[in-house]
Amino acid sequence: FELLVFLFHPEIREFLFVHQIRETSPAGSPHSNSHAVLKRRGRHKQDTLTQVDHSESVLVSRNETGFWSRPRCGVPDYPRVTPLNGSKLLKRSRKERGKRFALFGGRWDKTELTYRIVRFPWQMSEDKVRRILEEAFGVWGAVTPLTFREVIGERADIIIDFNRYWHGDDLPFDGPGGILAHAFFPRTLKEGEVHFDYDEHWTVGNGVGTDLLQVAAHEFGHVLGLQHSLEPDAVMCPFYSDSYPLKLSEDDKRGIQYLYGPPPYTPPDITETNEIEPELPDACRTSFDAVSMIRGELFFFRSRYVWRIRDRRLQGGYPALSSRHWSGIPDYIDAAYEDKSGNIWFFQGDSYWVFDAGRRISGPDSLQRLGLPVTDIQAALRWEDGGSEKVYLFKSSFYWSFSVQENRVGDLHPRSTHEWAGLPAHVDAAFLDSYGYPNFLSGLYYWKLDPVALKVLDGYPRRIGTDFFGCSESA
Repeated sequence: FELLVFLFHPEIREFLFVHQIRETSPAGSPHSNSHAVLKRRGRHKQDTLTQVDHSESVLVSRNETGFWSRPRCGVPDYPRVTPLNGSKLLKRSRKERGKRFALFGGRWDKTELTYRIVRFPWQMSEDKVRRILEEAFGVWGAVTPLTFREVIGERADIIIDFNRYWHGDDLPFDGPGGILAHAFFPRTLKEGEVHFDYDEHWTVGNGVGTDLLQVAAHEFGHVLGLQHSLEPDAVMCPFYSDSYPLKLSEDDKRGIQYLYGPPPYTPPDITETNEIEPELPDACRTSFDAVSMIRGELFFFRSRYVWRIRDRRLQGGYPALSSRHWSGIPDYIDAAYEDKSGNIWFFQGDSYWVFDAGRRISGPDSLQRLGLPVTDIQAALRWEDGGSEKVYLFKSSFYWSFSVQENRVGDLHPRSTHEWAGLPAHVDAAFLDSYGYPNFLSGLYYWKLDPVALKVLDGYPRRIGTDFFGCSESA
């Protein structure tokens, strides 16, 4: 009977396999818990927690069904076998509970690691997949001495593959949804192997499909030796998240640095110069050239500088040079927007550039290639309406509709912004906020538009500096 169940019922087969691992392998042995499986749906929410103390391992109350329903990683959670002070403790003291991260027990004995990609998903170009995986490795390399280098046609430490169903490791994939990926820890039989389900709808930077960057960063944490974290905001939290920007939590950093240490210190390169640095623009007293929502954060552009706002708070170290984020960007831009696939478009004069994260993938190209009859556009607005993506390009009191599918302006004849009641005659910048409201900037003020009635909301315009940068009303 068990043989028939194992062969023909994937959910029961997976349940039996996980429990077989627990019953036949002692906790902490090289083959117990040697894999990490990322699930999209928490079908076995409680199965993976049956042998750990719920008071220490459960992130939230079981009554909080919204949290439990989030997609999660299916690897069994063993927070009480974290090696501390060189030994594996079965029970942590109250003082040790400050370490929320968990380790499997293995680590690489070198810091220069190579990786090889065997197969690629069908939804993205190989170049884009390579950039995404490089970025996912980069978040770990930025806080450790670890370096990662892709190799082709030679032996590598880490093997990355996109597979389907049964693929030779007794951890079959199950088609779209369900199990997304799994990885094997250091010092196990299949150390360094990372497998992704080929049949998922892989994407990046948007809410459609499964975000490859988020999943890859999580699995790379496993392949470096990290188990699941008990912190809900950690990359190594077992519950899948597609929040942007991708950023390690302090708990992630503590865990990976416990294994490999912090990055080596490099003194800043200070070059003597007689040039006088220009005075930084004051966000409370300046107008902006462009504004765009990028990876869930607001970026305000002025001249060569950019301000970064996350969760309505200005981030430290800003304003900074725009080239710090996008090498090759022009000194100033007229407009910017992020498209549905996560690419960032910049416009300046009669040219445009397209970036994938911080890498330029095209440009400068002529606006004529897009069929735009004018140059020096003043604002770009991406607007999703009923699932369809629209992009509007503005100049003076007119705008053109840009067809994303055809990569061209649909109609050479512009439409008037007067159709949207209450907008200013001149628009400096525009962006769609996280609530779906278009915002238009002109001078020191901004206007918020009702996306249904297509008219400015009551109480607007308001001061940009006051609402976004915390400036006083008199500034």
